[in-house]
Amino acid sequence: MLVTDLDPTIDLAFPATGTTVPLDHGYALYGALCRQLPELHERRGWGVHPIRGQQTAPGVLGLVLHGAGRSAVKLRLPAASLPQTLSLVGRTLDLSGHRITLGAPVVYPLLPSAELRARWVTIRGFHDEPEAFGEALRRQLELVPGLEQSVDSIACLVGPRRVQRIKGKQVVGFAVRVEGLDERSSVALQVAGLGGRRRMGAGVFVPPPRT
Repeated sequence: MLVTDLDPTIDLAFPATGTTVPLDHGYALYGALCRQLPELHERRGWGVHPIRGQQTAPGVLGLVLHGAGRSAVKLRLPAASLPQTLSLVGRTLDLSGHRITLGAPVVYPLLPSAELRARWVTIRGFHDEPEAFGEALRRQLELVPGLEQSVDSIACLVGPRRVQRIKGKQVVGFAVRVEGLDERSSVALQVAGLGGRRRMGAGVFVPPPRT
């Protein structure tokens, strides 16, 4: 684990038991969590990861209940906030009619990686052209607290366009890959994220899967 003077931030993963969730579940998950944990709505700097699973039908994600890729509801938050989240253990969340129950959480430190990925990043006003979105992305990267290396030494790669529905409206973003990060900058980017709607699964960066 990298030791820095950044505020310690962790990923807290609650194993999820159930059958399916909506493939587009960011807003539904956020709403369900807020009903159980109002602090999520009130606290800045908290993020919610998209739930991992296997698509089993159009618009449906099947949960993985065993193994290293087990589906979980994962929060990114300051380590000091961990006790506030423990009330989620044993709770059942309703995600647009799909019900999942949360188990006891596992704590994961943020580990540095030269490459980080986010499945979906949104930046207000930049949703049409990947080139303009990429330029806005770099401007945001320059403002990440604790990012001391030159942004010119970092590659920001814009991937596929992604659309999610929030409050009945389509919200457009892009997959993003960031390469060339030093250890401190990697952790700083994971702590801060990029873009908006982090509590709905956007702008949450993770290292690539190990092979």
